[in-house]
Amino acid sequence: MSELVEIVDSLENKISKLLHKMELLKHVNVKLQEELVSLKTEQRTNSNLVLDWEEKYNALKLANSMLGSNTNKTEAKLKINTLIRELDHCIAQLAE
Repeated sequence: MSELVEIVDSLENKISKLLHKMELLKHVNVKLQEELVSLKTEQRTNSNLVLDWEEKYNALKLANSMLGSNTNKTEAKLKINTLIRELDHCIAQLAE
């Protein structure tokens, strides 16, 4: 009978240890989820910053090409033609 008591005590100890480990892992999991949310927010912010800088870079590139830079003249002409077509389309819609 004492063997059975020892087995039960051993099982209780193991269960207690497992429950303690489970609680620790739950806390670690919560911290990791919070960190994940934080990193996702930071990543979205950084992506938005990259998009803003790309837009500024493209605007600067276009402005430089309009000022006479030889490297982007064709790009500037294409952009101007696109803008003219958009204006013509808008005027046509207003005229209807």
